[in-house]
Amino acid sequence: MPGTPRFLTLADVAETLNTSSAQVYALVRRGDLPAIKIGGRGQWRVEASALEDYIQRLYAETKTFVAEHPFIETPESVALEGE
Repeated sequence: MPGTPRFLTLADVAETLNTSSAQVYALVRRGDLPAIKIGGRGQWRVEASALEDYIQRLYAETKTFVAEHPFIETPESVALEGE
């Protein structure tokens, strides 16, 4: 990934995941998304490769969830498609 920084701010990660910085901070603090804390003010940074690993892990978890919980079409789900 030429030109891509090795480390991302929480705001960068939030933009990539299309979520809030607060949500990313919660992921980091829970240990779901590996990060480092740098500098005297304790700024968080996420390595770009760690973010990609996290995304791939979520894809795998979602694939497993979908396989274990097949979608069954109901009258309610068909009605939602029309909205």
